[in-house]
Amino acid sequence: MSFLIRVQLPDRPGTLGAVATALGEIGADILSVDVVERGSGLAIDDLVVELPSGRLPDTLITAAESVEGVEVDAVRPYAGILDTHRELELVEEVAEEPRKGLEVFTEGVPKIIRAGWAVVVGPEGTGVGRLTSSSAAPETRIADAPWFPLERATVLDGEDEWVPETWRELGTELAATPLGKPDRVLVVGRPGGPMFRAAEVARLAHLAGIVAVVLPD
Repeated sequence: MSFLIRVQLPDRPGTLGAVATALGEIGADILSVDVVERGSGLAIDDLVVELPSGRLPDTLITAAESVEGVEVDAVRPYAGILDTHRELELVEEVAEEPRKGLEVFTEGVPKIIRAGWAVVVGPEGTGVGRLTSSSAAPETRIADAPWFPLERATVLDGEDEWVPETWRELGTELAATPLGKPDRVLVVGRPGGPMFRAAEVARLAHLAGIVAVVLPD
């Protein structure tokens, strides 16, 4: 079973190696590592690890946090490994068929941002309507969106009144970015977390900006 574990650790030589050693002692095999954010003496890293059958994911937390200064933000099941080159492939897929580009982008972006799902919303009557969504997106519709239209990428408060109850019950972390214009907005959700970091939101905005150039209006 593979898991994505997000760790916060002191940004100093040897710390990640110490975490790897601690995980190795419980039989966990690190498949890939991705630096999410770095600054102010701290680093946020995502590690995909394979845990032997019979081991509980809680052992990952105990092992990682046995290293001084390390905190685990979240652990969740994860299929595959981290692929930091997937952005380019997704942009190429969108460019190949711009008419289907919005659907292709919405389906592909959760894999890059490591979110559970994505939806794109646009104006509908006095509120917003769903333009497209990824296959894993919940069917629940957004009845009201006080943040719409959206001028810049941001983290949305998953506990706000506009958030559907089922999303709140799952502890869904939310981020959003305009797709070329303020009234076409991509919303991504992470049920159960972890929270979206500033560097992830910036990455999402950058990718959306590139893709918006080839999407039809």
